[in-house]
Amino acid sequence: MAAPDKVFSLEGRVLKLDTAQDLEAHIGPLRAMDDVEEVRILGNTLGVEACKLLGEVLATKKSLKIANLADIFTGRLLNEIPEALSSLLTSILNLPNLRTINLNDNAFGLNTQAPLVAFLSSHVPLQHLYLNNNGLGPHAGILIADALSKLHEKKEEARKAGQDVPYLETVICGRNRLENGSMLAWAKAFSLHSKVKEVKMVQNGIRQEGIEQLLTAGLNHATELKVLDLQDNTFTIKGARALAKVVPLWADIRELGIGDSLLGAKGGIILADALTKGQNQKLETLRLQYNDITSAGVKGFASAAKDSLPALKRIELNGNKFSEDDESILALQELLDGRKEEHGGDVVDEDTWGVDSLSDLEELDSDEEEEEEEEEEEEGASPEEKAEKLIKEAEEAQEAPTVQLKDDEVDALAKKLEKTGI
Repeated sequence: MAAPDKVFSLEGRVLKLDTAQDLEAHIGPLRAMDDVEEVRILGNTLGVEACKLLGEVLATKKSLKIANLADIFTGRLLNEIPEALSSLLTSILNLPNLRTINLNDNAFGLNTQAPLVAFLSSHVPLQHLYLNNNGLGPHAGILIADALSKLHEKKEEARKAGQDVPYLETVICGRNRLENGSMLAWAKAFSLHSKVKEVKMVQNGIRQEGIEQLLTAGLNHATELKVLDLQDNTFTIKGARALAKVVPLWADIRELGIGDSLLGAKGGIILADALTKGQNQKLETLRLQYNDITSAGVKGFASAAKDSLPALKRIELNGNKFSEDDESILALQELLDGRKEEHGGDVVDEDTWGVDSLSDLEELDSDEEEEEEEEEEEEGASPEEKAEKLIKEAEEAQEAPTVQLKDDEVDALAKKLEKTGI
């Protein structure tokens, strides 16, 4: 975050800026800031002409490091957004210090991906990408991931030319319906951007085959990973096994979020066993709510926390299937309360320590273990069959019908952006 005197902000003003004139009334201070490092435009709505003017002004700000353009198209027509977005991204593409771009909460989808893809494949300084809740879908998800793979190539070329180029360190891409169909592309992107430190891909409808691909053919290369959040996708035993295989590779992991992901009773045990290997000495937060984890799994996590996770401060287990007075839960609470007393300091944020509230625990159904065994028996597909299935889903995602835009000017702007170099 930049110093206050180097930040220009219209954050949360709920301004409706249709024309250049509408924006001009608010942008005077930005014009006067020669050393601006951060702009915050989020929480307003901008039309095409306003975006063109904003882009022209931003293009002159060579010191700009952070552009927060989240939630700037509320109420805009579908055919407005591509041209408006292209005007902005074309203008900031050549800013040499722009390392953080936040485009959260903008309704892009497949019809608006062209200017975004062109920017992401070419902006070599990119270090932190926030692309959450954009309605991408699996086809646009493939295009975005492929753009990041091309970005890696551009970064490598720039390094060979002697430029000081940052690695891509942050990828936030949740609530985008990426699904299994885009996981081959995302796995490839992460296998290339192996210096990534924070990945959050929550609530994307990714099923176990996609999770397995993402983890074992992508994020397994990210050995410097510190934060991984894949909550509200579907793991099952297949995903749990994949996670157990790669989690020992992440020696720097601080936060692991797998809540609401159908790990299952056996999946919980499998993950706990992997954490007992002692390769995750820096893990501080483990989010495992609503996963059908039973007492046996809790026992495994309690053992791992005591003997193999010396930095663990917080574990979230609400919504699982064990008793609140389970002896392993009591042991976890005692262990983490002791660590809080010893290391928490004078001012303690209670939400970062201990076991979470267990107000929504479920009772164990005696039939569930048998059902889980049946599911496990169905998971004997060969690697070739798994790959074939994901390829088919990727092809289906790319063939999905969509409304085609007919605006020639939008196409011309996208092509212009693709040809712009840094």
